[in-house]
Amino acid sequence: MTTNGIPEGYTTVTPWIISPDTAAVIDYLTAAFDAVELGRVVVADGAIGHAEVRIGDAVVMLFDARPHWPATPQFLRLYVPDADATHRRAVAAGGTSVTAVTHLAFGDRVGRVRDPFGNLWWIQTRVEEVDADELARRFADPRWTAAMEYVAGVEFFPAG
Repeated sequence: MTTNGIPEGYTTVTPWIISPDTAAVIDYLTAAFDAVELGRVVVADGAIGHAEVRIGDAVVMLFDARPHWPATPQFLRLYVPDADATHRRAVAAGGTSVTAVTHLAFGDRVGRVRDPFGNLWWIQTRVEEVDADELARRFADPRWTAAMEYVAGVEFFPAG
């Protein structure tokens, strides 16, 4: 029997989210992004040793951090059919808007939300295909450069 090396239902890259409260992260992902829990393994001390959810066509793996580990927030890009609606839903589920959904020169509408656990989600929808000539023109246009400066200039994490 041969295999292609990638399990059925998985993509080439599979992100991990490590959190002090994986169960709460799974609840947030379900409310914000329609995640479907595929399973979890609870270890002897009650921590989640491994869990998986499916968001769209991707599997995200999760597990509880050990008490002595530092915070390890993740940065994740999530392509969705409607970035505006998903951004609103992610905020309503308890996330914090970092940038409003903004149409950028390369053809995506992009907004960012920090979830209650410190993970930063780039929520994006491709709304147009932009060729190299048009992209060069847009990067010379103040309207497009202002949009990019807004998105690039926002601090991901508040000072504190």
